[in-house]
Amino acid sequence: MKNWIKTTIATIALSTAAIQASAETMIDEVKVGMSGRYFPFTFVEKDKLQGFEVDLWDEIGKRNGYQVEYVTASFSGLFGLLETGRIDTISNQITITDARKAKYLFADPYVVDGAQITVRKGNNTIQSIDDLAGKTVAVNLGSNFEQLLRQYDKDSQINIKTYDTGIEHDVALGRADAFVMDRLSALELIKKTGLPLELAGEPFETIQNAWPFVNNARGQQLQTEVNKALGEMRADGTLATISEKWFGADITH
Repeated sequence: MKNWIKTTIATIALSTAAIQASAETMIDEVKVGMSGRYFPFTFVEKDKLQGFEVDLWDEIGKRNGYQVEYVTASFSGLFGLLETGRIDTISNQITITDARKAKYLFADPYVVDGAQITVRKGNNTIQSIDDLAGKTVAVNLGSNFEQLLRQYDKDSQINIKTYDTGIEHDVALGRADAFVMDRLSALELIKKTGLPLELAGEPFETIQNAWPFVNNARGQQLQTEVNKALGEMRADGTLATISEKWFGADITH
């Protein structure tokens, strides 16, 4: 009888421990970092944070039972917030690079795009990456485009100038010869601002965007859960629908 009681107590204890362990690993709140200044991916209009990235995470939150909290900061500070645990991921069209893959876990890609040179309208002197030698080229501070340009610029012939924001204005005003960002954002920026800008040639590098997570137990769990939701969204057409809402096309593959 005593052995039966001991066995029962042990079974109950194990069951309770299993339930507690399960509860402890359940993720119910996710903090997503973004700049809120990168139309149409993430921007503020009429005091409301919105955009392609926001719609994606709202949907992931619904599917995974997350309460999604958006944390806005300058782009250059987002990775610092991620590494110190103040946010769980960055949703700001983050490009997958070898250096980042060595440091972070990434969800599956949700955007396929290209690195694009943009110039002041009528500037026909720049049509490719080779034409940037001796020119001043603007990039967003902390973006992968600075590193990408330096990879191409082995002889340091390009004057690369970093900005927290407003690169399009300096190019339109002639203070810089060109800026580099992804093609989709450049097109939307030209359309939204009406500035005298145009694309210069074709994209010179294919890029994939994905959400990074810190490589720990929570990051691994988020990677798995987010990939599951993203796969479902891709399969049922939700991902394409959200893309078409913001870009008029499916940019997700």
